Amino acid sequence: MRPSMAPTRHLTYGKFALVALLAMTFCLAYPTSTAYAKRNPAKYGTIKVQTVPAGLPIEVDGKPEGQTTTDWRAWDRGAGVHTVVITLPNGKRWTREIVLDAGRIKCLALNYRPGKVAVTSPCPFPVNLSAPSSVNDGEVITYTADVAYRGTSALNHTWTVSPSNAKILSGPGTPTITVDSTGLAGQRITATLVVDDGSGESTCRQVAQASTFIPALPPRENPVREFDVCCNCSFDDQKARLDNLAVELQNDQSTTTYIFAYGGRTSRVGQADRLGARARDYLVTLRGIAPARIIVLNGGFREEDCVELWIVPSGATPPQPRPTVQAGDVRPARETPTRKRNHD
Repeated sequence: MRPSMAPTRHLTYGKFALVALLAMTFCLAYPTSTAYAKRNPAKYGTIKVQTVPAGLPIEVDGKPEGQTTTDWRAWDRGAGVHTVVITLPNGKRWTREIVLDAGRIKCLALNYRPGKVAVTSPCPFPVNLSAPSSVNDGEVITYTADVAYRGTSALNHTWTVSPSNAKILSGPGTPTITVDSTGLAGQRITATLVVDDGSGESTCRQVAQASTFIPALPPRENPVREFDVCCNCSFDDQKARLDNLAVELQNDQSTTTYIFAYGGRTSRVGQADRLGARARDYLVTLRGIAPARIIVLNGGFREEDCVELWIVPSGATPPQPRPTVQAGDVRPARETPTRKRNHD
């Protein structure tokens, strides 16, 4: 049963993480005869206090009055408002203002017990990633995590980067990584960090991302170079020119070669394709040039059979063939029939 509470003018509680149960009740006035009360009206009332536990410091109207007990302690006071202050075991001051009438007794019973202390979880926690917004191709990018975690567990840092050819140079498993941007011009590198405290709680697993853009490389001035051209040449002459081309390609492994083969106005059908295939086979088989670095194209027709050799740096705009004779003006030479021997 909850004890009733007497009306009060003002109620103040200190903020504390404990629970105090208060029972405040009216006590009966001391028994007196009616005739005596009329001749001698009461000029004071009585405040009675008990607490569990005992031994709590108490003040009445600002004056220390020792300590409380589990039995009632009483103070006679004149009619009016009186203030009772009890210091709780946690050091907080509990205050009650009591309106006391003459001839009345007001009882204050305080039952105190420690409350449950709320456990504050360190999760979720903020994670912020910092990184440059852009860098040039070939520069090293640093991604750094700022984690505001107040728990005691060791944090796990799991990094991934995209695109897949972006390479983490250092820092896996730590709050900071470095990433190589070489070869990623014109692309955006995104770093993703997962931070968790190993508890398995979803709120204790945070994900953050940061991106860095690698601008495209600026176009080079005159990047494509016509290395050589040979028209109506013997194959021995072409091989000498292809040897020189192979030396250039071996000196700069970032380049490729474009070979345009042209048929003459009166060449045999398919002459351009034969010239291009012969040049490719020579570079690959005899000079050891990787096939992926050799681009052979049928350039159309010129007045004579021709082979153009081009050096193309990485990222440069490829050259285009430059035919001088329209296909409709070509008069291919007739194939000479092969004579069959007569067998007797």
